[in-house]
Amino acid sequence: MPSFALKVTRSSLSGLGRLSPKLAGKAGFRLFCLTPSRRPRGAKATAAYMEGRERLAVAEQFMLPFPGGRAMAYRFNGGAKGPRKRYLVVHGWGSSSEYMSELTAFLAGTGAEVISLDLPGHGRSTGRFLNIRLAVSAIAAASERFGVLDAAIGHSFGGASLALASAGFLPGINSIDPKKLVLIGAPSAMGWLFKDFGRLMHLQPQTQHALEAEVGRVTGRALTAYDERRAMLDPDRPVLVIHAEDDKEVSADHARAYAAQGEHVRLVWANGFGHRRIVSAAPVFEAIDTFLSEAVIAEKPLETGDRTVLSFYRPPVRRSS
Repeated sequence: MPSFALKVTRSSLSGLGRLSPKLAGKAGFRLFCLTPSRRPRGAKATAAYMEGRERLAVAEQFMLPFPGGRAMAYRFNGGAKGPRKRYLVVHGWGSSSEYMSELTAFLAGTGAEVISLDLPGHGRSTGRFLNIRLAVSAIAAASERFGVLDAAIGHSFGGASLALASAGFLPGINSIDPKKLVLIGAPSAMGWLFKDFGRLMHLQPQTQHALEAEVGRVTGRALTAYDERRAMLDPDRPVLVIHAEDDKEVSADHARAYAAQGEHVRLVWANGFGHRRIVSAAPVFEAIDTFLSEAVIAEKPLETGDRTVLSFYRPPVRRSS
């Protein structure tokens, strides 16, 4: 049963839509971009957050200015001497560096310089809103501040943002150029999110159209451009895609769409870890470490009991007839 707040929001957007679909679309987009509370919900989330705070306590902290706000970045092994790799880690919607800290600490344990970025409206970054332009702008600021990246690793919305940032997709924002890319539970398209939001809010067709038009106005790219089936991922850049087929938030079809872009993309199924636990799963860390170490990921599945935990998938090569 819809909550009272949802009913009021639906009614407000409906009333505004009757007066001006354009204004209702703008209001809907702003609501869509409103970030959730930064406070952890429940004992389990609180414990994970506090453990993350402890891990981040030993890191250097940088507040990075970017067009639209300031983003917090945590750096591990920044003062290490000698040659070392540099990785950027970006969390997903409703998350923060605290919840990615197990992965960050694991990567730092290899001796690499690791930067964990809080997206706008999340963690200790400024703002209460997040859209793809704000995310890509913050990522570009981190790349400019810390230098050449050997790899960029992102979860969910953070992974999608890294893919777009690497492609130079948004006008007016310099692209980043990581040598490798790791996408964990990341969406490959955006239109479905706004369709789902429109259904949730019971938006009328004219208001839905205005909402989607607002995406283009704010980000500089029409919503349809985010969904075009094309080679978004640079064929010269190795990409590791990790996804769980049981992911209930981002369909596994998104992982398949990334994998279909070519043999430079490796797809690892991390079944059983869903959308959230995947960022703290030891087998996932192992797969990432193998990929970043430039070793070949074994095609033989890793088995636990009678179910596959991790398996390697490569899309079939299409041959012309």
